[in-house]
Amino acid sequence: QAQLAESGGGLVQPGGSLRLSCAGSGFTLEYNTIGWFRQAPGKEREVVACISSSDSSTYYADSVKGRFTISRDNAKNTVYLQMNRRKPEDTAVYYCGADFGFGSGDYYVPQRYEYWGQGTQVTVSS
Repeated sequence: QAQLAESGGGLVQPGGSLRLSCAGSGFTLEYNTIGWFRQAPGKEREVVACISSSDSSTYYADSVKGRFTISRDNAKNTVYLQMNRRKPEDTAVYYCGADFGFGSGDYYVPQRYEYWGQGTQVTVSS
């Protein structure tokens, strides 16, 4: 059974850096488009970044462009989200999702992704 597990969350000061990991098990992650999403209290889940299965092209939300980087390590079956120059508005639970081709919509909507991890809390505060 396909599973995803996020890790690396925690408390970071504004301007600081953090790297999140999304480890896949039960499937080969490089064959799936992977998306990082986040959800703050009282808000809907929103896209942060995606990396495609075909050519590893990437997509970033405007709010994180130039600060966050999504990447793959196929040998470790893991996708990373490097987050630099953190802002308080980045505080949220971060989730990774895997697209197996049965969802609907574009890659930047949650409905596209069939499998999700449990999420990891990221708090940006001084």
